[in-house]
Amino acid sequence: MTAASATQPERAVVRRAAIATFVIFATNGFIFASWAARIPAVTETLLLSTGEMGLVLLIGAIGSLCAMPLVGPVSSKVGIIRTVRLGGVLAVAAGGTIAAGLLTHSVVVVAAGLAVFGVGIAFWDVAQNIEGADVEHRLGRTVMPQFHAGFSGGAVLGALVGAALSALGVPLPAHLAAIMVAVLVIMILVPRHFLPLTQHELPAVGDLAADVAADGASPAPAPKEPGGALAAWTHRRTLLIGVVVLGATLTEGAGNDWISKGVVDGLGSSEAAGAGLFALFVGAMTVARWFGGRIIDRLGRVTALRLSMVSALVGLALYSLSGMFWLSAFGALLWGLGAALAFPMGMSAASDDPRHAAARVSVVSTIGYVAFLAGPPFLGFLGDHVGLRLALLAILVPIAVALVLAGATRREEA
Repeated sequence: MTAASATQPERAVVRRAAIATFVIFATNGFIFASWAARIPAVTETLLLSTGEMGLVLLIGAIGSLCAMPLVGPVSSKVGIIRTVRLGGVLAVAAGGTIAAGLLTHSVVVVAAGLAVFGVGIAFWDVAQNIEGADVEHRLGRTVMPQFHAGFSGGAVLGALVGAALSALGVPLPAHLAAIMVAVLVIMILVPRHFLPLTQHELPAVGDLAADVAADGASPAPAPKEPGGALAAWTHRRTLLIGVVVLGATLTEGAGNDWISKGVVDGLGSSEAAGAGLFALFVGAMTVARWFGGRIIDRLGRVTALRLSMVSALVGLALYSLSGMFWLSAFGALLWGLGAALAFPMGMSAASDDPRHAAARVSVVSTIGYVAFLAGPPFLGFLGDHVGLRLALLAILVPIAVALVLAGATRREEA
C-alpha cells in the first residue's frame, strides 16, 4: 500500500473517531445537566434543607476526586474504549441507585448513588479527554475546544430537557430511567469508533483500520515509559499545567455558580436578568470553544492562553466593580470568552507526549477538579462577609497565576 493510497483510509478512521468523541462529550454534558436541573426536586422529595442537599452533592464530588487519579493507570491497561464504557456503566448504575433512593425516600441510598455517579463521571470525563487529545494529534490541528463545546451544548440541552420534564411533572425516577437507557445505547454503539490504543502509539494505517474494524481489540502495547502514573505526579511541567487548569476551572466554575446571583444581590436585578446574564456567559464560552481551535492554531497555544486569561481578568473585574447592569453584562461576555479555552488547552498540553498522555491528563484533571470542589463553598463563605460580587474578585489571583505560568503549556515534543 502506497502512502498516497493510505492517506484516505486513515483520515476516514480519524474522522469517525472525532465524531464519536464529540458525541461522548455531548452526552456527558447532557447527563450531568439534566440531573442538575432536577436537584430542587430531589431536595423536596428527600425533605432536605439547601445546606443538607449541598452535603449530599459533596459526596458525589468527593467520589469524582478520588477516582480521577486512577483513570490514567486503568486506561493504560484496558484501553480508552473500555474505560469510557466503564464510566458510562457506573453512571447508569448510579442512576438506578438514585432512583431507588428517591422511591424509598432514603437519603443514604441517594448519597451512595451519587458517590458511584461521581466515580463514573470521573472515568468518563478523563477518558474522553485522553481520546480527544489522541484525535487532535492525528488530525494535526486543534479540535479539543470543539469537543468541550459539545459538552457545553449537551449541558444546555440537558438543562432544557430537565426543566421541561420538571414543568410537566414527570417523576424523577422515570426521568433517570430514560437517561439510563439512552446512555447504555450510546456506550454500546459510539465508543467502538474510538482509536483503540492503550499507549497512543502511531501504528501503520492498515493496522489502525484493522483495530477499529475489530471493535476495540487493543493492539500489542508499545513499550511503557519508566515511572508510570506515579511519575506524572512528580513531572514539573505537568504540575504547572495543573495549576493553570486549576485557575481555569475556578474561573469557569465561579461563573457557572455565581454570575447570576451576583447581579441579583449586588445590583438589585431581577432573577430573569440574572438568568439572562448566565446565558450570555455560557453562550460566549460555547462560541469561543467552537471557533477557538483556529485561533489557537494561528496564534499558538501560549499566546492564545495569555489572551484568554487577560480577557477573563478584565471581564471579571468589570463585572464585579461596575455599578451598571450593561457594563456587568459586557464583563460577563469577556469573562466567558476568557474562561472558554484554558481548560481544553491544558488537556492538549498535558498530552503533548502521547506515551504519557493518559497519566498526565489524569493528573491535570485531578488538580483542576479541586477548584470545582473547593471553589464554590469558599466564594459563598467569602460572599457572606464582603458581598458576592466583591468575593468573586478573589478569582483574579488564580487568573493572574495562570497568566504567569502560561508558558508551561508550550508544545512539548515527544
